[in-house]
Amino acid sequence: MTKPQPAAFQLPLRRLLSLFIHLRPLRLRFARMSNENFYLRYYSGHSGRFGHEFLEFDLRTISEGSSAAVRYANNSNYRNDSLIRKEMCVSDALVEEVKRIIKDSEILKEDDSKWPQKNKDGRQELEIRIGNEHISFETAKIGSLVDVTESDDPEGLRVFYYLVQDLKALVFSLISLHFKY
Repeated sequence: MTKPQPAAFQLPLRRLLSLFIHLRPLRLRFARMSNENFYLRYYSGHSGRFGHEFLEFDLRTISEGSSAAVRYANNSNYRNDSLIRKEMCVSDALVEEVKRIIKDSEILKEDDSKWPQKNKDGRQELEIRIGNEHISFETAKIGSLVDVTESDDPEGLRVFYYLVQDLKALVFSLISLHFKY
């Protein structure tokens, strides 16, 4: 028998469910979404002894802003795993929440010129387009906060690190909710 979750975990889960309850096949459209173009792409990968292994997801408005699509890909050749691809349509509430998270993080004010360059351990890329604003970041894979504090721009890299953690958690939650059988 499983224990019920504490109340502290139930409220965020309810809010998350209310944001994502409108997951539907890609042909569904939502009328409330703003016409502001939005695109977000995250990539993390490396080439190693198991070949090109990566995690990538993007979220973009489609159909003149009347709906949004999330695409996810994860490739690992470890133990002969194959490429995992998922695609789903999401509500405008999710897009607005992601925009809010991005704007609150102030990542659009950052510059990656002093961040660690990609290396043999791999690279991370984050690309964001909100309306007429467009920014793209590329840095080495970050293993822990120690890597962040030892960089030439710890404050900027910390913003990137935490934003990526939030976005990955959001996408993994979406996948878990949408593709549960």
